Amino acid sequence: MMDTPIYDFIEAYRGSAPVRLHMPGHKGRLFLGCEDRDITEVPGADALYEADGIIARSEENAAALFGAGRTVFSTEGSSQCIRAMVYLAVSREKSGRQPYLLAARNAHKAFLYALALCDADVRWLYPAASGSLCSCPVTAEEVEAALNAAEYPPAAVYLTSPDYLGWENPIGDIARVCHKYGVPLLVDNAHGAYLHFLPEKRHPMDLGADLCCDSAHKTLPVLTGGAYLHVGKDAPRDLADRAKQAMALFGSTSPSYLILASLDLCNRYLDQGYAARLRDTAALAADTKARLVENGWSLFPAEPLKITILATRRRSGEDLAALLRKSSIQCEYADREHLVLMVSTETTQADLDALMDALGKNTDAPAEGLPLPRLGGEAVLTPREAVFAPQKRLPVEEALGRICAAPTVGCPPAIPIAVSGERIGEAEISLFRRYGIDTVAVVEE
Repeated sequence: MMDTPIYDFIEAYRGSAPVRLHMPGHKGRLFLGCEDRDITEVPGADALYEADGIIARSEENAAALFGAGRTVFSTEGSSQCIRAMVYLAVSREKSGRQPYLLAARNAHKAFLYALALCDADVRWLYPAASGSLCSCPVTAEEVEAALNAAEYPPAAVYLTSPDYLGWENPIGDIARVCHKYGVPLLVDNAHGAYLHFLPEKRHPMDLGADLCCDSAHKTLPVLTGGAYLHVGKDAPRDLADRAKQAMALFGSTSPSYLILASLDLCNRYLDQGYAARLRDTAALAADTKARLVENGWSLFPAEPLKITILATRRRSGEDLAALLRKSSIQCEYADREHLVLMVSTETTQADLDALMDALGKNTDAPAEGLPLPRLGGEAVLTPREAVFAPQKRLPVEEALGRICAAPTVGCPPAIPIAVSGERIGEAEISLFRRYGIDTVAVVEE
């Protein structure tokens, strides 16, 4: 049985009933009910960014489970890991030229802020066609063409896969292209922690990525904020050596031991029959998708644990979300075009039967897809210059031609329409309206 050193230490400390003349201020007294397990770095508890004890052992367990060269924990979600990945890639640039990353456009805003903090630029990969801000299908051929056309190599290629709607890019093929050109591949795998445990392993660590982040809390039984930064076994050695340093640069010195304990317990959960439970859950989700199609619903081609329903001519994704709430069912995300539902091994047959009953049969035709206008206007400033420049908020109607200062997003999925440093054009204005955004931060002139 896989050990749980963090959880075991906390339980032993709690059981010893110490007089807590240390942080936190609740002193282990119960208010929410979990405070007696909420500790600080007392002797024996290790320290997240200098881990050589119980945290280090638990991280080694996680690396073994995921087949990674090294795994480190985050208590601040994948956002912290994204910043660390960008830093690790950019800090390897020794040419003296402005470092940049080649990235798919559907990047989370944490990526844009990481570019600003690390003084890096970006060159965008655009899909041949996409109907959603959330999805950016990228092929290996497109990545190779971009690398061939580059004046000088990027610090890394950066992709989001699976994306918010559930699309998976061909990470294995893209990894081979990246390594052919000597460029690291970074993957925001926030929604795909479980992919390693499928019968056909589809996790970025299995497919050749050098760095990736997983939001454990999105698909595994981990408290919100629990995440992993994985370094591939064949990745450049310095990435593994400097992973903790990179995470410390962007992380709080007061990490949550409750989140660390949940990551630790998840190791045992994954080790004890998770693959079999996941196989059964994936089959249950696939059956639900088939039943939805039989009932007249159209689906987006999503990864196994995501059910993404396309809007109809008469009902938007928001309308469908409101319909579900009448039956006490809360979706993950809804916009005009999509309704996104997330399943895990803790989802039951009864849960999915309730979904089927609430949606019923659909006799309406799918909504006509709206093509996504090509984003990315003239890059006037670097992300860093724009983010740190004096700025003000304007109504969208007054922002045409202005330089975007801060990424303006809907949350979720927190994907910027306009990127810091770019001039806002008609395409961005139309999407602000489409996604219900009324104001935008621009650089003061």
